[in-house]
Amino acid sequence: MAVHPMTKKAIFLVWLLLVPAGMWFTYQTFPPQLSGQWLDIFAFLILTSVVAFMPMVINNTPIFLIQWVSLASFLSFGLFIEMVFAQVAVIVLLLRLRVQKDQYFRVPLNLIMFFLVSLVSGVVYYALGGQTGPSLINDPNSIWLAALYAVVNYSLNQVIISFYLYFIYKSKESYFGKDFMVETITTFITLPLGFVLYMFYNQQDLLALLFIAIPFASLSIIFKLYYSSEKVNEYLQNAAEIGHQMAERIEVDGVIDLFIQKLSEMLPVDYAYILDVVSEDELQLIRRIESGSGITSEMPRIKKNEGISGYAWDKQKGFLYDSQKEWRKYSKGYIPADAESVLAVPIVRNKKVIGVLMLASKRKHAYEKSQLMIVDILCSYFAVAIDNAKHYELTKTQSERCALTNLYNYRYFEKLLTEEFDKLFQFERKVLSLIILDIDHFKAVNDTYGHQSGNEILCELAERLSKIVSTSGTVARYGGEEFVVLLPEADKEEAYQMAEMIRQAIANWPFSMQHSLDPTQHQAKITASIGVATAPEDAEDPLALIRHADRALYVGAKRAGRNRVAEYSSC
Repeated sequence: MAVHPMTKKAIFLVWLLLVPAGMWFTYQTFPPQLSGQWLDIFAFLILTSVVAFMPMVINNTPIFLIQWVSLASFLSFGLFIEMVFAQVAVIVLLLRLRVQKDQYFRVPLNLIMFFLVSLVSGVVYYALGGQTGPSLINDPNSIWLAALYAVVNYSLNQVIISFYLYFIYKSKESYFGKDFMVETITTFITLPLGFVLYMFYNQQDLLALLFIAIPFASLSIIFKLYYSSEKVNEYLQNAAEIGHQMAERIEVDGVIDLFIQKLSEMLPVDYAYILDVVSEDELQLIRRIESGSGITSEMPRIKKNEGISGYAWDKQKGFLYDSQKEWRKYSKGYIPADAESVLAVPIVRNKKVIGVLMLASKRKHAYEKSQLMIVDILCSYFAVAIDNAKHYELTKTQSERCALTNLYNYRYFEKLLTEEFDKLFQFERKVLSLIILDIDHFKAVNDTYGHQSGNEILCELAERLSKIVSTSGTVARYGGEEFVVLLPEADKEEAYQMAEMIRQAIANWPFSMQHSLDPTQHQAKITASIGVATAPEDAEDPLALIRHADRALYVGAKRAGRNRVAEYSSC
């Protein structure tokens, strides 16, 4: 929830005009009676600071349970002292939460809120005849007014928070949700502590603070430990689910994309980097995400034990840095200057580091040690998923590609042709053309120069075809010395022109041979005969298109003298 810069400046200005003058007005209107109570006031201030420094975190939201201390302070020392304590408590809490520079406006914003809450609830209490000091114990009416003060204090606090959310943060979410209910219940459960503290203090003096503060601090610690364990359990469940999802992906890019996406959902990630071990002592950046967008710029390789990633690789353990000053001296330039927190974890498979993951946030102290453990587990899942995806892609490539030329093979071509005809039948394609070419007298080439040289010629021909066709279509080795080119959305004239370009590229430039049987011959000139057919003009099904292109090749080109292009004709 971004706040406009002008709004931030206005918040500081309102605080400057309102709070100091309001504090002076309160002191003059409701002057505190401080004689002989300085030690007591200081003790209450310490208690207020401790409570503010130990908020109860519930559902990832810090619950600021300061109202019970404020109530006891107000009833014991009056409005001005309570107001000062509230201002101190806000500053302590925000320091505890480590507010970032761009969030500094939250300090005056909360100071304004607590000033208004203290002032309005205190004025209401005094206006109804309420008193402060030790005399309240024997006055039932004042006790009821004190309860009313607590209700007004809390209610006004929630109203102002709601106002902030809607008009400053521009939040559209409902404020009165689960977090509101939890805070309300916990606040009213702890409010009786304020009355107990007040009455106990008037009977036992400062000893009362120990009897009340120690149990409350213990309760806060128990809440924190419980929440931490709950959060770790939730992370572990999410990690297991993410592991299953990555295992279902069968492509390397799909696994990487899912991994980064899920990490960004779990953690505050502004920058993410995945580096791959490419040699015994070098890391290569393979994925770079900054502010949610992928960046493809080349980055220099990182040596082992060099930079944060190289160090994580060398030590085979994860590292967590809370601020820029901790990692800046180790950085090798990958991480932007505005990053603060950094988390680096080696990606290990079979006790061998295969890569390094680096995450960075613009916030200080953005990551916890428990999150480092969870990311380490996720990296183990990621390593397995990547390994499986690589094996799948290799197997898929081997099943679809010709081992010699690296072109698609007949199996893949047949499947693709069927898919293209389906698009033709569904009117997703208007036209589909097929080129079949056969090298002329290729047996004589093998007999003269040897089969190894023949293979060299096939490989070079595959390269030429791929360059000529490029993204216009798909090139495949049909079998032996036959090749096919499938051209979606190319009519017969366009296909014929493409075929003629191919024929000239074969006939006009000799092919190199490194392993010729004839040591005096390192180049060979060859030609090819080519047939062209187009659907739906020439064929209504895949087999018919192949048959008619093949007929054009042998009847129209081979029989007519070879080294030519022929298109199918039904005549």
